[in-house]
Amino acid sequence: MSEKLSIAKSKKAVALKYNSAEDAAPKITASGKGLLAEKILELARKENIAIYKDAPLVEALIQLDVGLEIPPELYGAVAEILAFIYAVDAASIPDSDLDD
Repeated sequence: MSEKLSIAKSKKAVALKYNSAEDAAPKITASGKGLLAEKILELARKENIAIYKDAPLVEALIQLDVGLEIPPELYGAVAEILAFIYAVDAASIPDSDLDD
């Protein structure tokens, strides 16, 4: 894919939050296209929040309102993202922090 083609497409981003102790399912905390998507991604990078690219999933999630839990039909796809994020987080924890 050329850089020009990538730039021509409008960026889209969706932010999710999940706390298994409080939430029945992951919730959409931010969603946007174009400049708003850029801001969401910029904030994620600034806060060292993992970014996972999945265009078809973003297309499905961007249709939902911010604050809503994801629907059951998207649980499997979002579970893959959560597994990825947990693996990234676990890899960034020094071994000495795991020996409690």
